Amino acid sequence: MELVISIVLPVFGLIGLGWLSAHSGYLKMATGDGLIDFVFRIGIPLLIFRTIASADFTGVQPWSLWASYFSGVLIAWVLGTLVIRRVFKRDARAGVVGGVSSAFSNTVLIGIPLILRAYDDEGAAAIFLLISIHLPLMMLTCTLLQQRAMRLDGLLDTETGIAETLKVVVLGLVKNPIIVGIVVGGLWYLLGLPLTGLPKTLIGYLADVAGALALFAMGMQLRRYEVSGNVLPAIYLSIIKLSVMPAIVLVTALYIFPLPPLWVKAMVVTAACPVGVNTLLIADYFKTGQALASNTITISTGLSVGTMALWLYIAELVV
Repeated sequence: MELVISIVLPVFGLIGLGWLSAHSGYLKMATGDGLIDFVFRIGIPLLIFRTIASADFTGVQPWSLWASYFSGVLIAWVLGTLVIRRVFKRDARAGVVGGVSSAFSNTVLIGIPLILRAYDDEGAAAIFLLISIHLPLMMLTCTLLQQRAMRLDGLLDTETGIAETLKVVVLGLVKNPIIVGIVVGGLWYLLGLPLTGLPKTLIGYLADVAGALALFAMGMQLRRYEVSGNVLPAIYLSIIKLSVMPAIVLVTALYIFPLPPLWVKAMVVTAACPVGVNTLLIADYFKTGQALASNTITISTGLSVGTMALWLYIAELVV
């Protein structure tokens, strides 16, 4: 109960306030778009930079962290694809959307604020190591699988489109402020540069509000993702995302690729986050499964209020 009161309720309370402000019309959706823009372009990149630049990574081996987390991603992705393809008889492109919707955590808008509140900067260092390859790997995988799916669906006869699509994805990643924050923070850390004085103060002012604004903005964005059609598939995918994936990550992080206890907790909580908004961007880009992705984002976010409290409790109990 203490976990629910001290961590889960404040986090999802901010999301709920954001949704209510947009739903009631008290704030215009353009306000939410502006907040998202600030969070992605300034707040979260500076938060990541500050944490990485001042973190202690002595003796840290990120390979076990990546292996344990992406084991859960792989299994959840395969299950989500099979559910959409075999149970609901959708085409190969929808299968890719189903797979990514079962495995793509909302690491930025929900994961980072939640980890910071639960496990402070030490836990945040773990999620930032994950984010350093999470978005690039997930986007590149989606691109390759969608190209294959388009050939299976008879919409693409050759592989001529792969190189061009990959080029667009890679250029987008290079320009992504989150990636820039990770790279610059990593270089700052490796060079052993100090972070003091006025720069530290200014970065602190902006970074300290990033988490709360990210949650509030996420709530406003949920107003845009109305539930309509494809409800049952979205429920199946949400169950995989919120229950199967964190369970796999817990087992692998404890027994197969052992991690420090705090990192195990951080990875389990990250895996238990609801579906990220990037799944809808992927569906929009490939012009398929938009309703499926949108519904899964909304439903998984609603269900995660309860499941997140459960996984926080399990992590504290087992680890």
